[in-house]
Amino acid sequence: MSALFFRFLALFPLPALYPWGWCAYVIGYHILRWRRDQVEHDVAVSLPALSKAERAEVVRQSYRRVGDLLMEMIWGFGASGPALVRRVAFENSEVVERYEAEGKSVVLLTPHYCNWEWLYLAGGARFGLPIDTVYQPHRIKSLDRYLVASRSRFGGRPIPRKEFIYELLKTAAGAPRGYSLIADQMPKRHERKYWTRFLGRDTAFYIGADQIARYLDAPVVYVAMRRVRRGYYSVRFEMLAEPPYDAVGHEEIMERFARRTEQACLESPADFLWLQKRWKYPRPAEE
Repeated sequence: MSALFFRFLALFPLPALYPWGWCAYVIGYHILRWRRDQVEHDVAVSLPALSKAERAEVVRQSYRRVGDLLMEMIWGFGASGPALVRRVAFENSEVVERYEAEGKSVVLLTPHYCNWEWLYLAGGARFGLPIDTVYQPHRIKSLDRYLVASRSRFGGRPIPRKEFIYELLKTAAGAPRGYSLIADQMPKRHERKYWTRFLGRDTAFYIGADQIARYLDAPVVYVAMRRVRRGYYSVRFEMLAEPPYDAVGHEEIMERFARRTEQACLESPADFLWLQKRWKYPRPAEE
């Protein structure tokens, strides 16, 4: 039922969907106050230089933009490649095109910032390099199949997180690919992680991107997205690291990613996904 509902909504033009996003904002922010206490606490601790009123506006705007984001995602699942590329402009596409021409794979890192779903879809539509991405399967099977089919339309593959290493080993020796990771999630307690200071707090990051880059001997590119106006974004590719990696310290790639993501959050904090539970547990004393 949910997959059919999303298919139905995806038929509408984006301006007709935005009012539903506003309704989602009103319900989530004002009525249910979904995760409001957590978001307000995280913003207050992470952005102490802002006044109380400024932090309150960051919280409100972040919920408002999540409402728009939900509708943009739904529209994007049914949008054509040219329609997506018109809304997501790539400023320096020659960075990826160079690796594509050289027959090299590339690791693409981005945080939960602006519209990461459009970023993946528009990238697949814009470049000839197939782009694989890691994702967490949805518990509703019909919806999961719909999301995978929608995200696969332009040659890339959404790969379940638990299967990613296996799929990487299978495809590493084949044709060059892009490997896209949203690399700002909080690792589970039992998983290996890299700790650093991020927005003034001890924060854990997955180390998978660093390991994948070394295994593939592939360059790592930070994908910086910014909001131009409602429904339009601009993207710039920024080099984080290139092989050979002998001179690059272990996990240094994730430190560079953390610093660049922190910069983006400070530049436009409302575009960061504060609704995710980024700081689920404290840093153990032994680490």
